[in-house]
Amino acid sequence: MNDFLRGTGIALATPFNKDGSIDYDGVTSLVNFCIEGNVEYLVVLGTTAESATLSKEEKKNLTAHIVEVNNKRLPLVIGVGGNNTLAVIDEIKEINSSDFDAILSVVPMYNRPSQEGIYRHYKAINDSTTLPVILYNVPSRTATNMTAETTLRLAQLDKIIGIKEAVGDFTQVLQIIKNKPSDFLVISGDDALALPAVVAGGDGVISVVGQGFPASFSEMIRLGLSGETKKAFEKLYALLPAIDYAFEEGNPAGIKNILKVKGVCKDNVRLPLIPVSEGLAKRIEEFVED
Repeated sequence: MNDFLRGTGIALATPFNKDGSIDYDGVTSLVNFCIEGNVEYLVVLGTTAESATLSKEEKKNLTAHIVEVNNKRLPLVIGVGGNNTLAVIDEIKEINSSDFDAILSVVPMYNRPSQEGIYRHYKAINDSTTLPVILYNVPSRTATNMTAETTLRLAQLDKIIGIKEAVGDFTQVLQIIKNKPSDFLVISGDDALALPAVVAGGDGVISVVGQGFPASFSEMIRLGLSGETKKAFEKLYALLPAIDYAFEEGNPAGIKNILKVKGVCKDNVRLPLIPVSEGLAKRIEEFVED
């Protein structure tokens, strides 16, 4: 039922002009580059989009532009999350459900809810929408880990169809894969661990680095899903330096520099993020050229 979200989803970056405004030509270029690279779906307004620095009006305009450029070619997932449950629900109600195939919603950050609080937060979201919901667990950003037990409990709700799991603890990923309902998707939120997760029984990845190398990254995941692990790991080992570079000085500064070198879009970011250092930029350029 949810097979359209198996494979590689791309957590789209938001290209900016030098003055900090959204570079819509760059957005068009990036969306087309990913689609031409045969990825399975696109994720709009995730963390990589620098969504925390986008105004409500910018989010609306950016979303509309991506929907138009995509033109129904790929499924679209939209990120809607926060630590105010009622505000998240209000934002979800403003989504045009005909434009999107699912919602990606992060574990509430900063106020550090208990496991029961996390459950009730997602239960309220589940009860407020007709769209499928993908959970997003990323303790390095939220300061709270949603446990495997809470994830599996949420997996019983009718709109909760999967999780983007970026816990950094592979044992927790395995616990979810082992005990999940058969139609519940386990999607890696860690580019380096995506293939091992797929081989263990996961369903794919929502990737940052994949937008820099969409053809090879998505082919790697498809090979993993089809059981061709030797070929898949050869591709992973070739991509490992890019994965390291993309996150060495923070996301999305790294991936934006990769995209700049590849001629896809500019590498401007908004404060408090800054562009990568000259040293890292040189290593990225050498890697891409090789």
